[in-house]
Amino acid sequence: MATAFQTLQLLQLSQLSQVVRNGSDYSAPGAAPSAYGIQPISAFYWFLAAAFVSAWLAPIQDCDETFNYWEPAHYLSHGYGLQTWEYSPDFAIRSWLYIGLHAIVGNVRRLLPQATKVGEFYFVRIGLAFACALCQTILFMVISTTLNSRIGIFFIIATIVSPGNFHASTAFLPSSFAMYMVTLGAAAFMNWRGGLRTTLGMFWFATAGILGWPFAAALCAPYILEEGILALFSDKNAFIEAFLRVGRGVVSVFGLLFVDFIINLFFYKKIEVVTWNIIKYNIFSSTGGPELYGTEPWTFYFKNLALNFNSWFILALLAFPFFIIQKIISPSSQGVKSGLRTVVFISPFYMWLAIFTLQPHKEERFMYPVYPFLALNASISLHMILTALGSSDPKTLIGKIPAKLKLTVVALVMLLSLDIAVLRVYGVYSAYSAPLKIYAPLWDTTEGAQVIGRTEDSVCFGKEWYRFPSSYFLPRDMHAKFVRSEFRGLLPGEFAEAKTGFGFWSGTWMPTNGMNGNNEEDLGKYTDLRLCPFLVDTQYPERTDPLPPNEPDYIADDVNWEIVRCEPFLDAASTHLIARALYVPDISFIPDKFRRKWGRHCLLQRRKQPEVSVEK
Repeated sequence: MATAFQTLQLLQLSQLSQVVRNGSDYSAPGAAPSAYGIQPISAFYWFLAAAFVSAWLAPIQDCDETFNYWEPAHYLSHGYGLQTWEYSPDFAIRSWLYIGLHAIVGNVRRLLPQATKVGEFYFVRIGLAFACALCQTILFMVISTTLNSRIGIFFIIATIVSPGNFHASTAFLPSSFAMYMVTLGAAAFMNWRGGLRTTLGMFWFATAGILGWPFAAALCAPYILEEGILALFSDKNAFIEAFLRVGRGVVSVFGLLFVDFIINLFFYKKIEVVTWNIIKYNIFSSTGGPELYGTEPWTFYFKNLALNFNSWFILALLAFPFFIIQKIISPSSQGVKSGLRTVVFISPFYMWLAIFTLQPHKEERFMYPVYPFLALNASISLHMILTALGSSDPKTLIGKIPAKLKLTVVALVMLLSLDIAVLRVYGVYSAYSAPLKIYAPLWDTTEGAQVIGRTEDSVCFGKEWYRFPSSYFLPRDMHAKFVRSEFRGLLPGEFAEAKTGFGFWSGTWMPTNGMNGNNEEDLGKYTDLRLCPFLVDTQYPERTDPLPPNEPDYIADDVNWEIVRCEPFLDAASTHLIARALYVPDISFIPDKFRRKWGRHCLLQRRKQPEVSVEK
């Protein structure tokens, strides 16, 4: 990973040198100028390399990814898994079409040699990496030819070096899928070469909303508004053509909605419009809706985006002010239509940020769909800055600054941003990757190795329930179970494994017990600790506070438990904010206050108790 980022630094410096000195598009020495700045296949390789890093190293950051997506996919492929209330036929607010597409990709891996469930997990992630890189490449091509090839290059850099892309690009989440689809939708709307592609753009945004996350379709609004404004001020024939394009788009939306309806009818065995159910729960719920799962202050997304995009986020915020300044200074540099198009291109980022900042319930993944627009805004801002810096007119203040000095300042800022991003990515990986590693001994089948665990053993979780990476990491039909902890919300249940004559995957439509949309605890979700052959727990040596009654230190209980495998896990509560946000090496000259504090995340196995002989 470090080598890839070092190579990127060299590419970045080379390109910046070209654009700051003379404002020209980058192209390799001796090569014919490219409309894209760099060839699309090269851009695809860069996007794919960044996505592969994510696929291989990114921890699962959100337990929703495990319980609402990986577990249902595991159920479709292997016949068992954990079930959340969202998949209960009583609520039906998750689409089985979205899950099924991913399960199909995982099942392809089962057809290949040396297939394992862990292999399926990473194979799905690799598939997501390819899909993400392809979508990003298509948008890069449109940006380069529609706006400027230099903006296209900056779009590549802003995307692949951001920790936000590391988190979002291969996450099995509807918000990540929506990010892919709105990327294609934006590319379709932005590309006017050969005619307007309104119908295709509407289809991609509808796919983002229907198969992914319904609210992501709102990002289409600025483009539809642009279509309406242009049609309003056009002649009769152009108005009719615009009406037909939008009409065909509406037909494609309902066609996709019908396909999703049929798939969910098969799985839920009842009439449900899942897209509407999600909207109804999140907006019109009388029981509290998503706010039951926590609220955050208005500053949450500003802090989060600053952490995940650093200087690129600042540039994204400045895109519109820079555009206004440019129009004031050079009012004749762009026509009315071109100015309108620029506003349309940069507005989705501001619209999305404003809407979700006003929502009380906030999560990092809610920003995933707007990441391509953030990168676009930042790239436009940087392009405008470099255009201004490229001025050589000695009568202006900028023109009096030596070109080498301007290059040095810009390069240092960009390299600092890149270094912060690398520290963030490696910091997240090194701090929180333990849950993807501790189950490896259960899979050890090397010659002479002792097989750990029996078929259909239980692996139990107490306070660490939300760090379970999914049943893909449990071999031999092992099941995840929950023991009582201090958590008092609703834990997942299990899909019914009964076989019936009414179709496949009967667990998707059979009635469920103990499910509710109010996040109320159900005692039926727990198992007795004495029935657990394995247990997962985390120990934090730095903490001195008394442990809660339902969360004892199981790792220290060597009478009942023995350690199978432990991995370092960041003690976030005892670690300074800087060391939580970025990787800080544990070296002597760094004050202890700023060093990372560690616990250990462990897989434990119950010890066999000695048999007690009874004398007759």
